[in-house]
Amino acid sequence: MAISINSQAVTPNLDNGAVGVRVAQLAKQQQQAEGQIAVDLIEAAAPAPKPEGNLGNNIDVTV
Repeated sequence: MAISINSQAVTPNLDNGAVGVRVAQLAKQQQQAEGQIAVDLIEAAAPAPKPEGNLGNNIDVTV
C-alpha cells in the first residue's frame, strides 16, 4: 500500500519509523512555505501614510 502526498509515493515502513520521519519533513516544509508567504505579505504591505502639515500633531487635553 502506498500513500500519495502531492504525487509523491510514501511506502509505509513501520519497523524503523520512516513514515513518521517523512510526515515530519513534509510538515516542516509546509510550515516553512507558509512562513515565507507571511513574510512576503508583511513586506509587501504599504507603510502607513505620514501626516501632512500640522494635522494630528496637536491634542487638546483639558483636566
